[in-house]
Amino acid sequence: MRKIFFAALVVILVALPITSVKPVLGFTPPLISPPLLTQSPKRAVILSSLDHVYPMGIYRKDITYYLNQLGYQVTTLTDTNVTVNFLLTQLNNYSIVIWRTSTYTWKHVEYWYVGEIASSGAEITYASDFAQGYINGNAGILGVSVGFFTEHFTAGVLSNVKLMMIISTDSVTFAPYFVTAGANTVIFCNGAISLGFGEIDDLTDQVVAYMSSGQNVYNAVWGAVSPYVQNSNSDDPLDQSYSPPFWYEGNGTLTI
Repeated sequence: MRKIFFAALVVILVALPITSVKPVLGFTPPLISPPLLTQSPKRAVILSSLDHVYPMGIYRKDITYYLNQLGYQVTTLTDTNVTVNFLLTQLNNYSIVIWRTSTYTWKHVEYWYVGEIASSGAEITYASDFAQGYINGNAGILGVSVGFFTEHFTAGVLSNVKLMMIISTDSVTFAPYFVTAGANTVIFCNGAISLGFGEIDDLTDQVVAYMSSGQNVYNAVWGAVSPYVQNSNSDDPLDQSYSPPFWYEGNGTLTI
């Protein structure tokens, strides 16, 4: 009886259509591409226009470390690698810009060292700026005046920049133009400073350290400056208090 049943079952299975059965041997599933990353990497740049004369040293390493810990890719350009073209075309590619430089005066006009070597090629490329006194090469390296910033840093030019730190004497005079150009916040120096003693580099380092811990611009700047204002850093209680020329314009609640 079992043999008859088995034979009948075989006949039924053989008679069934097999059009819905697909071979599986050697089957390779289609490759699925990973989703594209839509978020741009966080980028920061440190420009040290006079590094061969006044090197940042350990302060650059510290600042880079703090920004790396926040996920920023940090680019550093020094001396001749800081060019007029970079200032005009590349700053908006970075969320954080730190520019460290100093000033000189030519025919009663104050100029900020760029770093690029003065050359006939530069004079041809930027003939209009030279003619109007916006760029000057009499110091051997190119310098730019306030007129350079008013001419080129118009609304929207720095729309991607969150924070700028302009570490230089009298950078207060052109910091507002960077805010107008779109930078969220600009930290500046509102008087004469010296890159030679490292104090201003130390303050810059402290501000970045405070912000890397989550503090906003106001608290970070005040945290770096207040010990001097309150005279708590003096070795001698008779020393006069010193207030570093260091402040900001723009959004004081900004965090990075």
